[in-house]
Amino acid sequence: MKLHTIPDFHNGKLPPPNSLKKFLLLLLYFILLTTIPFCLRNTSPFSLLSPPESDDISSLEEDDSSKTCNVFNGTWVPYFEEPYYTNETCNLIIDQQNCLKFGRPNKEFLNWRWKPDECELPLFDAVQFLELVRGKSLAFLGDSVGKNQMHSLLCLLTKVAYPEDLSDRYYTDTSYFKRYFYPDYNFTMGTLWAPFLVKSIESDSNGYSPNSQMNLYLDEPNEGWLNDVEKFDYVIVSAGQWFFRPTMLHENGSLIGCSTCKYDNLTTFTPYYAYRKAFRTVFRTLLGLENYKGVTFLRTFSPSHFENGAWNEGGNCVRTRPFAREELKVDQYIWDMHSPQVEEFRVFEELGKKRGLEFKLMDTTEAMLMRPDGHPNFYGHSPHRNMTLADCVHWCLPGPIDVWNEFLLYFLRTQQSSLDGKTIEV
Repeated sequence: MKLHTIPDFHNGKLPPPNSLKKFLLLLLYFILLTTIPFCLRNTSPFSLLSPPESDDISSLEEDDSSKTCNVFNGTWVPYFEEPYYTNETCNLIIDQQNCLKFGRPNKEFLNWRWKPDECELPLFDAVQFLELVRGKSLAFLGDSVGKNQMHSLLCLLTKVAYPEDLSDRYYTDTSYFKRYFYPDYNFTMGTLWAPFLVKSIESDSNGYSPNSQMNLYLDEPNEGWLNDVEKFDYVIVSAGQWFFRPTMLHENGSLIGCSTCKYDNLTTFTPYYAYRKAFRTVFRTLLGLENYKGVTFLRTFSPSHFENGAWNEGGNCVRTRPFAREELKVDQYIWDMHSPQVEEFRVFEELGKKRGLEFKLMDTTEAMLMRPDGHPNFYGHSPHRNMTLADCVHWCLPGPIDVWNEFLLYFLRTQQSSLDGKTIEV
């Protein structure tokens, strides 16, 4: 085999004239040979979609510790290991989300795991989680889907410890407000019930129902969480489906209009207007509380998956596997809910930096859009729910919602690594 040598220019001499043409051709060949592979590698049209060649990105992070993996961009991949827990190993699952207990025949929904495009999302480690939150407290501020995440976390931690239920010591209404304590770790977890986030009062003359009218005071925080929130080190804020109810909207002490209503003499607003204002009020309030030192998480809008009709018109959710990316057909209302909350979050994320407060985005919407198979449908029971209506809003336990707490642990690990001055290995 002949090896081509590179002409030496360092002596300042050019090749003889009769070999100049051959030399130029050889030089051009060498340039193309060395540059084309580099260009192809760095300009591939699939570079934004394909995962890195190696799932271990720790070596990359050693060169640039500011780089982190976006764990929210990805897809669901088959995973046939046993779930973290079942209804037989965790007795903290409420009946409304206990799909296995009430006979869901298809269990394929448990055989999938979230795979980010850029890295691996570590499995949930209960020991590590409890060590990271030792001596701290965590609140889920919002509606019943937030409570759904709390019950997922309670079950994920049962491999290590069961909590003491101290709800009766703190609240008179323990159906909605809960408080759990892990004495070995001095860790407290609870819910701050506020489905609209802001002050709300029933206003329907026919009494409360799943679709009854409510008064919302968009610039006033709900006192149910306002009085307790300063006690918590981590607060996960979320809300969603309640904003599609008929509401009378108030600002600055005056009625300004209504949403999902039929009053000819009132200005009509979309639910997205009230949704934006509610998150603005929550973030502004947290930022203004003198004794609030917590880390604020926004967990983004959780989509429902009703098909064959609306929730009160025979709709159900009978699918048995996730959507692939190419199968997704996203209704505009989902992004109309997602965008305002994220926009408000970004504003207060910057304002929080001036006060030394951390705001973190847990952008779960895309991942959950792909999971129409993860809801209870008719395999969840509740004494307060009409059992002729399918539940395509909440999530089965165990189920895809467990990934939210994998995300949470990822954030906590990243935060601790940052405090320790280390890069996080994924």
